[in-house]
Amino acid sequence: MASAGPQLSAQQKVALDAMAIDVWTPRIELTTAPAPAPATPPAASLVADDWGALEREALACTKCVLHRTRTRVVFGVGDRGARWLVIGEAPGAEEDRQGEPFVGRAGQLLNEMLRAAGLDREQVYIANILKCRPPDNRDPKSEESESCEGYLQRQIALVQPGLLLAVGRIAAQNLLREDAPLSGLRGRVHRYGPAGIPLVVTYHPAYLLRSPGQKRKAWEDLCLAKATVPPLRSSAPASAAIDER
Repeated sequence: MASAGPQLSAQQKVALDAMAIDVWTPRIELTTAPAPAPATPPAASLVADDWGALEREALACTKCVLHRTRTRVVFGVGDRGARWLVIGEAPGAEEDRQGEPFVGRAGQLLNEMLRAAGLDREQVYIANILKCRPPDNRDPKSEESESCEGYLQRQIALVQPGLLLAVGRIAAQNLLREDAPLSGLRGRVHRYGPAGIPLVVTYHPAYLLRSPGQKRKAWEDLCLAKATVPPLRSSAPASAAIDER
């Protein structure tokens, strides 16, 4: 007899309906891992100064050839004290115009995926491997990813997330320094960096728009992420969740 899937709230059912997948999913084996011990957060004024300096540096960056063709640098957006940090591949045409990651149809689907996990977009931090759009949305070149790597590493250090959600093959392979296909990377918890931050891999929303049959697997990935590091603290008010990691 099949087991019932994760119990969902009414809000999550609505979000999953928007994703156009069944609300009930087969039971999946979740490999849980504790979040790394949090570091003592620096003073708020110092954090703000660090964010400001980092963003100014990124906006003026000319480290690779992409600065010649970009319209805007897509730095990142969201809660700078979030427990989840979502990392995609690179800006597309609409992101390049607006200067914000994950907008357009793919961004709308990402928002629905987050709502299915019990989160609003504003409750996570969202960034990309690349801060500038590659021409014609081609895959990032290794030298471009290397040029941008320091910006992302500093964003991760400032956010101090409990979990990284790698969205798509390019993001996963760059963060994990592996060339395995996405199918071989999802379904388990990886560790990122010296702090061993838990990292979960899932499909890019743009891929799910082309292959809606894979949305059930994306839901399984979200269940794994939630079981590993709950996206929100249930016992703390929202205003306190930023300071308490």
